[in-house]
Amino acid sequence: MWDWLSLQWWESVSPQYDLWLMFASAFLSSTILPGNSEIIFVALLTKQIDHVSYSSIANLFAIAVLGNSLGSLTTYWLGRLMPRAQQKQQQNPRFEITIRLLQRYGIWALLFSWLPVIGDLFCGIAGWLRLNVFGAFILIFIGKMVRYAFLLFLTINLF
Repeated sequence: MWDWLSLQWWESVSPQYDLWLMFASAFLSSTILPGNSEIIFVALLTKQIDHVSYSSIANLFAIAVLGNSLGSLTTYWLGRLMPRAQQKQQQNPRFEITIRLLQRYGIWALLFSWLPVIGDLFCGIAGWLRLNVFGAFILIFIGKMVRYAFLLFLTINLF
């Protein structure tokens, strides 16, 4: 019944679906849905390091960055679809802090969209504030590249 949890099962299925798994995990992790793209990235990366395939490592890195960036851009667009509040309402303190940061630093705050929890808020509120979509995507993409480059560097040096 629980055969899919065994390591042998994952090793037999995973090679042909590694990049799809990485993309799905990275995309979902950067939306409001829970995800664990860092764990998937490190697990797939350690499998690639054994084979010393630089092209497969580069592909994994590119797919992780692309999936995570597109997921954040989806969160941006979901925020953009939200109607602007006409009156001051009681807000969540994290939401208020994030709004103030984005109003103060503008689109540049999206360089920190890779941060857990608050990064998703940055993207959604940036859309809600109608910040420039092109600039938002560029800065989100750079932030995600730094995130996965750090994970890549850390993983390669630990294994």
